[in-house]
Amino acid sequence: MIKRCVIGVSVAAILSILPAAAEPLRMKFGVLRQQHSSETLSILDLPAEDDTLAGALIGVADDNTTGRFTGQSYEAIDEKLAPGDDAVAAAQKLLDQGAVAILADLPADDLLHVADTLKSRETLLFNVSATDERLREADCRANVIHVAPTRSMLTDGLAQYLVWKQWRRWLIIKGSHPQDELLAAAYRASAKKFGAKIVDERVYVDTEGGRRSDSGSVQTQRLIPPLTQGANYDVLIAADESEVFGNYLPYRTFDPRPVVGSAGLVPTSWDASHEQWGAVQLQNRFRAQFHRGMNARDHQAWIAARMIGEAVTRASSADPKTLAAYLTGPDFNIAAFKGVRLSLRPWNLQLRQPILLGDGRMIVSVSPQDGFLHQTSELDTLGVDKPETKCRLK
Repeated sequence: MIKRCVIGVSVAAILSILPAAAEPLRMKFGVLRQQHSSETLSILDLPAEDDTLAGALIGVADDNTTGRFTGQSYEAIDEKLAPGDDAVAAAQKLLDQGAVAILADLPADDLLHVADTLKSRETLLFNVSATDERLREADCRANVIHVAPTRSMLTDGLAQYLVWKQWRRWLIIKGSHPQDELLAAAYRASAKKFGAKIVDERVYVDTEGGRRSDSGSVQTQRLIPPLTQGANYDVLIAADESEVFGNYLPYRTFDPRPVVGSAGLVPTSWDASHEQWGAVQLQNRFRAQFHRGMNARDHQAWIAARMIGEAVTRASSADPKTLAAYLTGPDFNIAAFKGVRLSLRPWNLQLRQPILLGDGRMIVSVSPQDGFLHQTSELDTLGVDKPETKCRLK
């Protein structure tokens, strides 16, 4: 006869002798973002209330999906600046709330001020909006990783396509603000780099009127033809970073010519119409959650969040120095639904990436174009290459 024994041991007692589950590695990062202007030419371009933040949030969700299996958890802390707010004070507030890194959607001067102030705290900053060349060149910082492309990367991407199309004669119309001149200068450099010719440059002077209310279609229709006549060109390039006039140009030029640059065919890091290489699944998830299309700042914030998640997973650490060492090392690369894996240029911490060329309805082409070769990476045909850099990371 088999005797059955009942061992009177409670579940709690059994659990008490089992090894405790490891606490997840917790990673907090801040999203420090500016208030973008609502003075846009088109009502369709008005910035959303969650602009930039939405991309970071969907990136956090993706990080946490992986983190459930790898023992990490992620959290984004939002800090939106009102006009006149101190960016440094806002960044300090994020650190006081436990942020280890900050996704920065800031103008160039504010970004530099924050980077210099937080250097002693070893905070890692991700620039997700400023395209200024100087941030990667004379004013580069060792604690700032640039996810947003530079002006020269954008203009080089467009220039390659125009040269591939044999549209080599360019008429540039630039705005009257300093950032418009910086953009025009980038197009000049791109023309020289790829063998195009600028036949003329003209200026559209901003009269400070309401960009939607004071410029009826009849007035604009009369203004643009005289501004664009009298030049022998293949394509008109709008250098309108201030968003004052660019979208007035298509279909209104004196001669029937394509418009590119700040209107028409636009170079960008991301567009809501992009659906190649699996991008449609990211676009669909974003639209389902935030009820709008994903713009370039959103996508750059998403990449930054995914870079943080990738670094934490690979390095098994939330220490800023350790994360920076992995991100700037030879083993780092990341997928971003752009056809190739992206990596950092170690000499100035700029993210290599293809440039999309779109008209707001669909993507027309993607640069670098076929035939533009480079000894290291074809992505380095876009923007300032290592031999030309003035960056000395500090």
